[in-house]
Amino acid sequence: QVQLVESGGGLVQPGGSLRLSCAASGRTLSSYVMGWFRQAPGKEREFVAAISWSGGQPDYADSVKGRFTISRDNAKNTVYLQMNSLKPEDTAVYYCACYPSWRNGGYRSLASYDYWGQGTQVTVSS
Repeated sequence: QVQLVESGGGLVQPGGSLRLSCAASGRTLSSYVMGWFRQAPGKEREFVAAISWSGGQPDYADSVKGRFTISRDNAKNTVYLQMNSLKPEDTAVYYCACYPSWRNGGYRSLASYDYWGQGTQVTVSS
């Protein structure tokens, strides 16, 4: 069993930055693929970014490519999402999730992920 806890959300002006963290407990994350998803009011949860167990091969949704960076620190059992040049359309609840890397799941598919955090709210507004 893996427990994931997100933090770092908040209110930021357009063009600003935030860094989200996702801390894991229960098991080491070093053998898991980690992903970030988001869900805006009235919309379905969507893929944002994911990273392999080694920290390589990051993948990003087109809407955040070049603005967001996913990274991980396996020694700290934590994954991060650095968000720059934020836009109002980035407003959502952001969730981290993970699945075992030995399983050939798709980074972008919600169904691939076994464990989810409770989410952290990000609001981009002036």
